[in-house]
Amino acid sequence: MTRKWRSLWLLSAVAVLAMTLWFSASAVLPQLREEWQLSGSQGAWLTMSVQLGFVAGALFAAFLNLADRIPARWLVAASAILGAAFNAAIALFVNEPGPAIALRFLTGFTLAGVYPPGMKLMATWCKEDRGLCIGLLVGALTVGSALPHLLSALPILGAEAGIPPWRSVLLIASACALAAALIAGGLIEAGPLHSESAPFEPRYAGRALSERGTRLANFGYLGHMWELYAMWTWAPLLLLASYREAGWSEVAGRVAGFATIALGGAGSVLAGVLADRWGRTRVASLCLLMSGVCALVAGFLFASPAVLTVVCLVWGFAVVADSAQFSAAVSELSDSRYVGTALTMQTSLGFLLTLLTIRMIPPLVEWVGWGWAFAVLALGPAFGIASMLRLRSLPEAIGMASGNR
Repeated sequence: MTRKWRSLWLLSAVAVLAMTLWFSASAVLPQLREEWQLSGSQGAWLTMSVQLGFVAGALFAAFLNLADRIPARWLVAASAILGAAFNAAIALFVNEPGPAIALRFLTGFTLAGVYPPGMKLMATWCKEDRGLCIGLLVGALTVGSALPHLLSALPILGAEAGIPPWRSVLLIASACALAAALIAGGLIEAGPLHSESAPFEPRYAGRALSERGTRLANFGYLGHMWELYAMWTWAPLLLLASYREAGWSEVAGRVAGFATIALGGAGSVLAGVLADRWGRTRVASLCLLMSGVCALVAGFLFASPAVLTVVCLVWGFAVVADSAQFSAAVSELSDSRYVGTALTMQTSLGFLLTLLTIRMIPPLVEWVGWGWAFAVLALGPAFGIASMLRLRSLPEAIGMASGNR
């Protein structure tokens, strides 16, 4: 195995293991609702607090150019250790929602030191195949985000079938993040396209929206993010509720939720291969179209769990497949010295938007039902497609995907 592919697979392993922290609390929300008597708002905040923490951490890192001034592997390792500690503290010491939400915020803050620097490290190994490389990382992130749903479907530590103790799920996720830190700190290295540490330049964070090419790439990303995390948060619960209503196995419902998210890993890799050959804007637009159609119909299939499962699997495959292409585009259109800052700024904007869509789904479900609540998510893909087609027409788009736009 070449040094390049050894490093890429190790980075992917880090992403899988570290990102189990993200949905570790969301995956056990049914258990927490029963034990802590959570309201709908409190349940949403267990996920939203991670998003908000990530945004705060990403803005902090972007302003200080941390991803371009500190060796990325050490930043990833330290962040994974801190995230593991904050997440484990919930399982070990917390018995009410308030402190749990605060610790989830801190967990999200630390994850801003894992994902964007990981993308920068991937980019140091790849040029012509950058879409594939970052797609591999996003695919790994997707599988890692899905793992807590699988853990929550397993009968472990003497729990009743399919309903493991929620504390065990959180502790296993923290152990995974510690393993990620060991790999990042001990085995990962930067590639030949690595730039020297950049000088402190806080103004560069603002170029994400001031320059035409990166602005449109980020607009496409925002359309994608409008849909992504709301889908990841609530589609597994939609499936579980549908299975319960039909009298189907809850374990099967949880596994379906895991598969819906995890299948996006394959979508990310395939989209990366195709985007390097066919162009970033073309593949991203196709993925946005597929996921937007699924958003329009999924919620209306609540009474048909079998059909709903198929649609959710297609949705899960497509909804994250384009994510890496927005990041690859920004890395190709930005100053090479500040790629880490540009990617960190991109993710902070996207995750800030997810706070709105994650929070709006529960009241929309109560008001208009699952069908129309999920249909609102299709607005994001529509905006993203318009942005990608506009980017494709610009002269600077020739800098993407070896000229394949």
